[in-house]
Amino acid sequence: MTLPFDLGFAGAAYMAVAVLVAAFVRGYSGFGFSALVISASALVMNPLQIVPVVLVCEFLMTFQQWAQVRRDVDWARVRALILGAVIGLPAGLWVINRVSVDAARGVIAGYVLVMCVVLMLGWRIRSRQGGLAHLGMGVLAGAANAVGMAGLPVASYFTAQGMAAGAFRATLIAYFCILDAITAPLMWWHGMVTWDTAWGVVLSLPLIGAGIWAGGRHFLATDPQDFRRMAIGLLGFLAVLGLGKALW
Repeated sequence: MTLPFDLGFAGAAYMAVAVLVAAFVRGYSGFGFSALVISASALVMNPLQIVPVVLVCEFLMTFQQWAQVRRDVDWARVRALILGAVIGLPAGLWVINRVSVDAARGVIAGYVLVMCVVLMLGWRIRSRQGGLAHLGMGVLAGAANAVGMAGLPVASYFTAQGMAAGAFRATLIAYFCILDAITAPLMWWHGMVTWDTAWGVVLSLPLIGAGIWAGGRHFLATDPQDFRRMAIGLLGFLAVLGLGKALW
């Protein structure tokens, strides 16, 4: 059987485990799927190839979780973030499609490391944030979604404001759904979507379904904050490995 993206059996097995673990993290916490899969992919392939796969999968995952979260979505935040993303996303795609594979690995790894530090340090915003602040974060996150990484800055931003867990998870999920629906056609226009993308999505969906189901049911008896720290630590570890591969 021909595997997508010229992966060998070992590389495909590694990516299957990465997708399953990332889906569990997404089901439990509402974020982290894209960052984990893309960071993991940088060790065995061009990470830009997996970005459209991840975005399509993120979009499809929303349908599995929508019934659980729709009542808790903060739509005012979502609208402002999406408006900002419409500004930031085209610029991010223009840049990332003009760099080498190793440069892309380095950019992704460095960005992930910075976001992990921000999340681990527990950055806090004391004042109430309005539409302009949400718009600015949307621009940043939209640019970051050129490499499928919009979730980390938005998760950091929501965490800093002390959002309730239910609203945090639901608002992220709704935001991802709309943002990814906008991003996928633009990636196709840039030539980032191929038949391997469709094949990668098909192979990933059963793993994602299992991971989301297990994460959503709190399959592990772990405190949410401890689990979040563990996920961020894993993400930082993958980013360090990716940075090493980019440099050496």
